[in-house]
Amino acid sequence: MKKNTAILTAALLSAFTTSTVFADTTTEFRKAVEEKGGTVTWNSHNRSVMAELNGKNISFIVGSGRVIVDGQEVNAETRIVNNRTMISTGFINQYVTGNNQEAEMSNSQKALALINSFASGDTSVADNLMAEGYIQHNLAYGTGREAFKDSIRYLASAPTKTTVENIRVFEDEDYVFLQTVYNFAGAGEQVAFDIFRFDENGQIAEHWDNLAALAEPNPSGHTQIDGTMELKDLDKTEENRALVKNFLYDVMQGNHLEKTPEYFNGDTYIQHNTGIADGVSGLNEALAALAEQGIEMIYDEIHMVLAQGNYVLTVSEGTFGGVPTSYYDLWRVEDGKIAEHWDVMETIADPSTWANENGKF
Repeated sequence: MKKNTAILTAALLSAFTTSTVFADTTTEFRKAVEEKGGTVTWNSHNRSVMAELNGKNISFIVGSGRVIVDGQEVNAETRIVNNRTMISTGFINQYVTGNNQEAEMSNSQKALALINSFASGDTSVADNLMAEGYIQHNLAYGTGREAFKDSIRYLASAPTKTTVENIRVFEDEDYVFLQTVYNFAGAGEQVAFDIFRFDENGQIAEHWDNLAALAEPNPSGHTQIDGTMELKDLDKTEENRALVKNFLYDVMQGNHLEKTPEYFNGDTYIQHNTGIADGVSGLNEALAALAEQGIEMIYDEIHMVLAQGNYVLTVSEGTFGGVPTSYYDLWRVEDGKIAEHWDVMETIADPSTWANENGKF
């Protein structure tokens, strides 16, 4: 095994940012109903909505999490965004348009809709977007679509509402990778990287993730989710993927440590790991502190290198202080150099505790 001498991966941090996901995972209610020939009435006093469509009566109070359809309660997220009433896309697909509209949704939109169902409790999203044989690599959950729906139902029944806040979303052919802040049923805020694989029918077929509890800002004052948001350089996706892949081999796996300076623009390097300050100098200080404690961070195997434009996500397996560990690292590349880094490090659970046999990777 080879020692990593580059980047310390630690617990994640942050507070919620602005709601960027909602416009992609919900649909404007009035527009959708009126396009189908229905009518919508808004009561500003109690923020309630009533609609009639093809003899069907729909009503709800915005933000309640419940919609009444012909006297029957349905779990569905509703919210006001830019003075428009938004409702979960899964609800619109099932009760207004009467189809799942998969062809009209990008893979990113599907992935966002699926994770938002943790908050809405709407299991119809899973029915519409997931393959029945869905493969789960989160070792705490069962595999298959029904197991996923069971988790949605469980969260919906909890006294504290689950919250989902997407930060960044990227696509790489049949894969979507996300950076998101979750609070599952009030258990505490966590930052996660999720990866979804889509099958030939455009359905979500497989999922991997890494999660960690929030922590304090790092010595340079950065959180684990702030920083550059702009997606660009789409024509350089493969070039940037190759750069990061080579960096992992040369530096993270310790094969050519002398090449480390070649991957950075001097000491200009923004670090979002909560234990490390900015710059290569901050990195060296953190590594020296680890060495004094006798802690080794080892990257044994690189399982995935996903990329879109100037962002590259790597999934690696190794050990931290001798403990089996999964490393998810998000790198931003600028002008052929590594410019910014976010990460999630998760201890791999003992196989005796696994809820599925698919493995972490």
